[in-house]
Amino acid sequence: MTTGLAVFDTSVQDTNLWLKRIEERLGHCSRQEAYAALRAVLHALRDRLPAQAAVNFAAQLPMLIRGLYFEGWTLPGKPDRAHTAAEFAENVNAFLPPKYRFDPVFTSNAVFAAISHFTSAGEPAKVMSQLPEPIRDMWRDALAV
Repeated sequence: MTTGLAVFDTSVQDTNLWLKRIEERLGHCSRQEAYAALRAVLHALRDRLPAQAAVNFAAQLPMLIRGLYFEGWTLPGKPDRAHTAAEFAENVNAFLPPKYRFDPVFTSNAVFAAISHFTSAGEPAKVMSQLPEPIRDMWRDALAV
């Protein structure tokens, strides 16, 4: 089914590619689980970034994912203070549904890999430069797999 508007149809198509990539990385999970993973990690990442960096990163996302990224966001005075991978994983876990079956670090790795695959070549490095070293390492670990 198409909307008849190329910009919407392309965004749906691109979003499906992101979700498929996450499904494969998580081990052929359901589409709903891939969506939950994408939403949780994007929200934890968004809340950890300074506001301007969060907005700049959003420009790299397909329109539908960009809407998901900004869902429920209020402009923070300061970013979340997660400094360790464990703290970041706790934040991801807080955005996941109660019966979600994957570990939040594993989930983060799947979404970090998708972000790195689908955004422009320099964008992951820009985003990572805004994060503490342990969270950067977590992202790098996702790319090493």
